[in-house]
Amino acid sequence: MILDVPELSLVALVGISGSGKSTFARDHFKPTQVLSSDFFRGLIADDENDQSASADAFDALHYVAGKRLAAGRLTVVDATNLQSHARAGLVKVAREHDVLPVAIVLDVPESLAWERTQARADRTFGRQVLTRMHRDLRRSLGQLAREGFRKIHVLRGVDEIAAAEIRYEKLFNDLRTEHGPFDIVGDVHGCRAELETLLGNLGWELLRDEQGRPVDAVHPEGRKAVFVGDLVDRGPDSPGVLRLVMGMVKAGHALCVPGNHEQKLARKLNGRNVQLTHGLPETLEQLATTSEEFVQEVRAFIDGLVSHYVLDDGKLVVAHAGLKEAYHGRASGRVRSFALYGETTGETDEYGLPVRYPWANDYRGSAAVVYGHVPTPTPEWINNTICLDTGCVFGGSLTALRWPSRELVSVPAAKEYYAPVRPLVTVATRPDRGLDIADVTGRRHIDYGYGRTTVPAENAAAALEVMGRFAVDPETLVWLPPTMAPCSSSTVEGYLEYPSSAFADLRAAGVTRVVCEEKHMGSRAVVRVSRSGDGDAIWTRTGRPFFGPELDEPLLARVRAAAGPIFTELGTDWLLLDAELLPWSAKAGSLIRDHYAGVGAAGRTALPAALAMLDRASARGLDVGALRDRLELRSAEIDGYSAAYRAYVKPTDGLTGVTLAPFAVLAGANVSYAGKDHDWHLAIADRLVATDPELFTPTRRMIVDLADPAAEAAATDWWLALTAAGGEGMVVKPWAGPAATDAKGRLVQPGVKCRGREYLRIIYGPEYTRPEQLERLRQRNLGRKRSLALREHGLGLAALDRLAEGAPPWRVHELVFAILAAESEPVDPRL
Repeated sequence: MILDVPELSLVALVGISGSGKSTFARDHFKPTQVLSSDFFRGLIADDENDQSASADAFDALHYVAGKRLAAGRLTVVDATNLQSHARAGLVKVAREHDVLPVAIVLDVPESLAWERTQARADRTFGRQVLTRMHRDLRRSLGQLAREGFRKIHVLRGVDEIAAAEIRYEKLFNDLRTEHGPFDIVGDVHGCRAELETLLGNLGWELLRDEQGRPVDAVHPEGRKAVFVGDLVDRGPDSPGVLRLVMGMVKAGHALCVPGNHEQKLARKLNGRNVQLTHGLPETLEQLATTSEEFVQEVRAFIDGLVSHYVLDDGKLVVAHAGLKEAYHGRASGRVRSFALYGETTGETDEYGLPVRYPWANDYRGSAAVVYGHVPTPTPEWINNTICLDTGCVFGGSLTALRWPSRELVSVPAAKEYYAPVRPLVTVATRPDRGLDIADVTGRRHIDYGYGRTTVPAENAAAALEVMGRFAVDPETLVWLPPTMAPCSSSTVEGYLEYPSSAFADLRAAGVTRVVCEEKHMGSRAVVRVSRSGDGDAIWTRTGRPFFGPELDEPLLARVRAAAGPIFTELGTDWLLLDAELLPWSAKAGSLIRDHYAGVGAAGRTALPAALAMLDRASARGLDVGALRDRLELRSAEIDGYSAAYRAYVKPTDGLTGVTLAPFAVLAGANVSYAGKDHDWHLAIADRLVATDPELFTPTRRMIVDLADPAAEAAATDWWLALTAAGGEGMVVKPWAGPAATDAKGRLVQPGVKCRGREYLRIIYGPEYTRPEQLERLRQRNLGRKRSLALREHGLGLAALDRLAEGAPPWRVHELVFAILAAESEPVDPRL
């Protein structure tokens, strides 16, 4: 016998003692899936047969069952489950977690059960107990369906039990194996003409019947449409919309979830008494012009719709009114109700309409939830959710979301077909200005156009500490530089990093031309300057003011003066520059003293003394040659270490001796320059240097064609000369610019740093060039650092895009905040 059991369900085994429940559970389910009442009695009382512990045992069993169901795991309860109150507790647990309760009844003759019971030493009750159990079983068979069990399998006799086979079935809403690509269409509300236009713009080809009515649509690229419900009511042609969508679904070209308007129409068609409001009379009048056969097809179609779908390996959920994460892939009345109607606060607004609870503001799930139901003028991603109802029937537009690209496509309504009771408002009304702490606290999921990221709550808390105590004004802080990944470890003898590895990394990413820029050893600086001086600021890579007003303001004044011709050339009132402030000691003096100079001073003091002592020991005939050689090597390494950090220590007095090396112009008024190539960025940097050579330091560079070995060799020689002269190294960047992508349109690393041999001595320690140390360091794992660099880079680009679009400050700031939060992730700081 085949027993169909939902993949996610609570299975209650029902049977008298000796019926073989435990054996059945062991044969058909994993040990971890089975919760035995005997086992829990043993946990509570150290005796599985101590019936006085049953109440506590079942409390514990129900608790564990709930935890398993909450985690989405099949759970089997091995107990007699012969009393209705015992089963009621299991049904309650199943309903609390929105899963289906299933009963598997093992019905064996009482005589066989008694024979098995007598053979067990741990069963000491009399035959009358078993007789009572058997009577309870007979009574239970007629009650299971009324008690709420959705599937009931009764196995009668040992032969049926032995022949039983469990077959797991997916819930109707589980379409995780469907990967699309999808075109998800918002609320149509009878606007057939707009639906036809939208499908055409999306590349669909309409199929028509002999009367010219659209009855199906096919996409040449094999895409599948998904309709979020509310196909009917208020619009001019609800039957036409139904005919097209029903045909697409029947042909396998589309999926559809029900909306509250379909639900109400189905109740009316099924003879229920409903209020004829909100466009239903118009739909019934339109259906009256069709055949009775079509009306019955409509009724059957709506009755067969599933509350929501989980698609694309769980990455996408579609429900009419949205769906909280706890309900994804679940099946219950409250899940269906939420999917159809959403959640209300119990209040009504000034228009007499229910006030809906803004569930999307609290959503933290990893799956994107796409829905409709509440008209909004413009679709907007909120915590990985988006509403596609853009009020077509109210004169707005009909909108589709292309998945997985997340591209929005809309067509305007031909007219206002139905006057809205309430003016269209955005799902999350926000002022154009002003920030809210709720935008950045807690665990958040952000879709930033170049990808998606999750900001853990603990990372957000760390970023909030920095932002709240140390950073510049958050509305000023419109961009932060991403972390930068080093090149792959080199196999060149004596080197941990070498240009050939950097070139190979970018070549592997599909980059054919790069720019090698001198890596300045200073402190990263982001500079915003304007013609008027309003809002000018300079901040560090973690968003902090650079020196303080006494030095920042005169520094910004000089940058502003030098940028005057650039403002005019680019037609902008302000500029955002990415730069390096030199020397390193100007900003990092305490770091050098506390972390580097102390090591060098200790080594330079102790090692010469130790070597002198060994020389005296050797003069007295002691064999200390090997030890002296090691200490001499160590002394040379310490000298090299000290020379390495001293190269970046320069005297400064106020701004005297301080220079700025700009290398990218990020943005201006209503424009992002991320799409410009690096020749463009560096040419502007050169003009700033020419205007004020005392303040600005040039960035030396070479352009390298990665298909030309001679060009690579020349760049390698250039790098060797730079580093031999005390330079830190170079950054190898895609020549195409900060927004460079690969052949598939994916972002590539904005830059790969290749640091010099002596500079790395500061990072990895005086002795890092020893062969055994280099071999160990070559095993360093760069994957996390590279992933972090790409994520922060994408967030930064998105912040520049939103800035250029004139987005409200909070939408820019949430991305900058996410970059700062990402810096809390545990990554080797030496990379």
